[in-house]
Amino acid sequence: PPWSTATSTSPGPPGTRASASRRSPWATPASGASGRDRRADCAAFSRWRAEPVIDELLPDSVVAVESYGGEEGVLPPLFPEEEAVVARAVDKRRREFTTVRACARRAMEKLGVPPQPVLPAERGAPVWPQGLAGSMTHCEGYCAAALVRATDLASLGIDAEPHGPLPDGVLTAVALPAEARRLRTLADQDAAVHWDRLLFSAKESVYKAWFPLTGKWLDFMEADIEMYAYPGTPHLGAFRAELLVPGPEVGGRRVAAFHGRWTVARGLVATAVTVPYV
Repeated sequence: PPWSTATSTSPGPPGTRASASRRSPWATPASGASGRDRRADCAAFSRWRAEPVIDELLPDSVVAVESYGGEEGVLPPLFPEEEAVVARAVDKRRREFTTVRACARRAMEKLGVPPQPVLPAERGAPVWPQGLAGSMTHCEGYCAAALVRATDLASLGIDAEPHGPLPDGVLTAVALPAEARRLRTLADQDAAVHWDRLLFSAKESVYKAWFPLTGKWLDFMEADIEMYAYPGTPHLGAFRAELLVPGPEVGGRRVAAFHGRWTVARGLVATAVTVPYV
């Protein structure tokens, strides 16, 4: 499939790259009931080629590699240990597993790290080579991996979703009352954005950044997320996730909140969380 590590320009905070896993194990109706919906929704953006989505949300220290399409063609090779993981998997699962790991290995190479297996560990979280932190995401037609040296960031999480409304009943399972109220206000300001899907994606990214630091579950209701749009760029913004349970210790301090960025572009909503040491 075509690959992208390109960077273009658009507004963003200083120190960030600006441009235009699996699913985390948060059990909601979306993860079990949306496979058919995801195939239909993602078809809308499978035509795009070599344009960054996740890349725009990350600081310069992070290498992001994104793959578009990939429904057909010869798959990149897997390491034997990885082959064993998907030996009995259906073709769709195997393609996602393989392509997102090819993204991860490209990112390793760009960081000067020899390509290595990326195996799932507890709750499916990927195990990265020593000295690296990273995250992966995929839906049909799109895969991405983001890696950084562990000396530059304590953790990160990325997620991409088809830009469409959540299935009925899911929002009440994932949103706090205050979050739901804020979503209604945001929808009044910009009805073109599916803010419910964006909130879901942000909570996925929060979990993916949280788990490597704690090794613990984080429920949807244990993070209160507030989203903001950058002035003049309504489909690009930031969010703050207040942790409603004791946060991890990072760099000698207790983390009370995670911070991230979001975008709506090319048929996707995408989010990224980075956890610095200071």
